[in-house]
Amino acid sequence: MEAQENKMQTPQKSSSNLWMYIVLVILALGIIGLSVWLISLKNNMKDLVTEKELQRIELQTELDSLVIQHERMKVAYGEISDSLVIMDSVIQANAKEIKQMLNFKWEYYKIKKKIDRLQVIAQGYVRQMDSIVTINQELTQENLQIKEEIKIEKRKNQQLEEQTEVLADIVTTAAILNVYNLTAMPMHQKGGGKQVETDKIKRTDLVKVCFTLGENKVVEPGNKTIYVRIAEPNKEILSAGRTDDFSFDFNGEKLQYSATETVDYQNVSQEVCISWNRRSTKELKPGLYHVDLFLENNNIGHTTFMLK
Repeated sequence: MEAQENKMQTPQKSSSNLWMYIVLVILALGIIGLSVWLISLKNNMKDLVTEKELQRIELQTELDSLVIQHERMKVAYGEISDSLVIMDSVIQANAKEIKQMLNFKWEYYKIKKKIDRLQVIAQGYVRQMDSIVTINQELTQENLQIKEEIKIEKRKNQQLEEQTEVLADIVTTAAILNVYNLTAMPMHQKGGGKQVETDKIKRTDLVKVCFTLGENKVVEPGNKTIYVRIAEPNKEILSAGRTDDFSFDFNGEKLQYSATETVDYQNVSQEVCISWNRRSTKELKPGLYHVDLFLENNNIGHTTFMLK
């Protein structure tokens, strides 16, 4: 009985062991297959990570290049770029947003699209700057033209003013009476009213100043007051008196005169003589005497004489 039971258990045990071996082999093959798949998956993931990093570097490089180019354009255009501050701020904000996306979870095509859009904005910025530069150049050219026209007008006005001044000087000069044949003669008064010329101090009773007022059609006719100033060798004036009654205004200055005469001038040549009469108490000095004629703020003549 026992022998028969042993014979029946042996085949059953062998069959059970065989199935166990088969299961173990299947499990081993499954583990090997899973390991191979995981290794392959890991390699694929590594390749994907590398590819994604390369894409990120590519996009980062493109973004950096765009930003650098934009900054260079701002520097190149100088103060003109200040007129597009709003557009510049849009570019800066978009660049900042893309940088933040590249540093975290990101999608290639989404960021690529944003960079392309930013490129379009930057190109628009450059076109706007070029437009402003063109307008400024046109305005500058227009301003230069206007300035040149103003300079031309100023030169014309200056020339006109100079011509006016020249004409005014000519008229002023023409309005001055010319004096010819001016002489100053010390005279001795004889009996009967006869006068003879002398150069002796003791015999000099008067100084007779004679001249010709020339013809002048520009001068307004009428009474003309002529003043005579006789200066002694020591430059003291032989005055008719010491008060202001014996002085005249000459270009804002009070001058003493020796003698004066008012003549009726009618624009034709006219002979005039004016005399300075020596007072009996007046002592004259030997030397060279200077005689000057004045009319209407002008010194119209000068001569000299000697006394011994």
